[in-house]
Amino acid sequence: ENAPTSPTSPLAPYPPLAPTDTRSRAPEFYGFVAWTSTYLLFVLYLLWAFLPDERILALGVSWYPNREWSLLIPAYGMVLVLLTYFTYFALAFAGTPSFADMRTITGESRVLHRRRRDRNYNPYLEQAKVDAIPELYDIPLGLVNRVVYG
Repeated sequence: ENAPTSPTSPLAPYPPLAPTDTRSRAPEFYGFVAWTSTYLLFVLYLLWAFLPDERILALGVSWYPNREWSLLIPAYGMVLVLLTYFTYFALAFAGTPSFADMRTITGESRVLHRRRRDRNYNPYLEQAKVDAIPELYDIPLGLVNRVVYG
């Protein structure tokens, strides 16, 4: 069968083909419900924070949390965000090796050039040819230091 942009039919059809898979629209509804409920809860939070007690009691609400929580909840939220950032950076610094550690120079996933039995063969000189396509591998640190610093 010739799929769009297959090797036997490289051009895409125009107009584009209609999608054949049927997806559930449940994520769209869940997203809309989450978005709507978030805004509704925020409006209720603002009403609770700014309306006088008489108005809230007139609406039929007989119990609600103390008003100091309208300031404490955002303050605790900001402290939690800052603590999360601090913890993230602390874990990153704890996992970083020191400057004297060899892991800062060489890694576990390094790819070095394979050595041949011929001792006079230099794989790096072979890559210096004008029309050579270089292989993908890491250059040893000693070679870099010799080239850069003489």
